[in-house]
Amino acid sequence: MVSFEPAPGEKVLLDEDCAEDKLRNGLLFLTDRRLVFQKTQGRLATLSKKEGDIALDIPLAKISSVRAEGFLVKKLVVVSDNETYKFGVFNNGKWERQIKQLIGAS
Repeated sequence: MVSFEPAPGEKVLLDEDCAEDKLRNGLLFLTDRRLVFQKTQGRLATLSKKEGDIALDIPLAKISSVRAEGFLVKKLVVVSDNETYKFGVFNNGKWERQIKQLIGAS
């Protein structure tokens, strides 16, 4: 079991329990250096979650675009190295603004 630990001096700015379209359920972390997705496995009977492996670890410099999409089903869409990831986060606009601010995009 791997638990996400920021590097020394690295700050976690946002984190959320979410699901990615292909990677399924997990925890999404935005730090001042990278975007990290850690898989989780939930148990409905006990309502507990087991932390799994780090499925994505994207340095902010490798993010080529980010956008919020959807009205009822909100997604944060992140493109890195020609791969598109769609995260179902609660406040996709907040995530989009924070990432754009960090990568210097408008």
